[in-house]
Amino acid sequence: MNNMQMTGVSDNRQELIHMALQEDFGSGDVTSQYFVPEGLRARALMRPRTRGVISGVEVAAEVFRTVDGSLKVDVQLGDGVEVSPEAVIMIIEGSARSILGAERTALNFIQRLSGIATMTRWYVQAIEHTNCKLLDTRKTTPGYRLLEKAAVVHGGGMNHRMGLYDRAMVKDNHLMTNGNTAHLQDCIRRLKTERPGVEVELEADNLEQVNAFLQLEGVDYILLDNMSSEQMRQAVEMRGTQAKPYFEASGGLTLETAPAAAESGVDFMSFGCLTHSAPSLDIGLDFATLES
Repeated sequence: MNNMQMTGVSDNRQELIHMALQEDFGSGDVTSQYFVPEGLRARALMRPRTRGVISGVEVAAEVFRTVDGSLKVDVQLGDGVEVSPEAVIMIIEGSARSILGAERTALNFIQRLSGIATMTRWYVQAIEHTNCKLLDTRKTTPGYRLLEKAAVVHGGGMNHRMGLYDRAMVKDNHLMTNGNTAHLQDCIRRLKTERPGVEVELEADNLEQVNAFLQLEGVDYILLDNMSSEQMRQAVEMRGTQAKPYFEASGGLTLETAPAAAESGVDFMSFGCLTHSAPSLDIGLDFATLES
């Protein structure tokens, strides 16, 4: 499993920060320009308004530094820390105009990413009594994949493949062979020969497919799609004593049904909701003016 494997992917956070600031500032912050004295200095404390797990701390800090390099940004807590409303995540001191200009963009990043980390922690805790590991998916905000997958890790989860390049995941739409497992085996052998570092995962909709896939060589994972906990248990039994292929449960699972599914013996469980449906964590800035 990938755990923030970034091979072939560049860290684009600075580009994202510049894009976010450009769309917010446009031709300038007219509110601060006309209503905040130019020399006014301020001190702002970034605090959570509710309990959760924080992620994106350094990204938020970099927003302030990008807006004004003279701002003093003192990070108090790091990514992955569980926080409550009395916590202080970071302290920013300097030009009030600069802090106000950077505020919304910085909060947008850290609120979104902390929401993902927090939801991930809920799901991790729901299955922590088993050996099953929690995974994310590729259902991420375009351009934000590295940040959102990092947030999953900060919440205690693990990363599935980063993109189309680091694992072959063969689903129904890819299986144009009408059940021809001989052709499927040939495809797997060719991939393993030409791209030996790439893993292979096959999606199974029923136990008959699971049985057929277990007969193939070179299969690293079998995804059990929309199966009941009992069907998952039977699939695990069909594997016997061999360590691989690993089983991944996906589709139709919720926070409430996750424990029973994990108890079936599957090795991994993936949830798209971690990155596409996580509510943002409520985080804000508390201001105090300083003598200019």
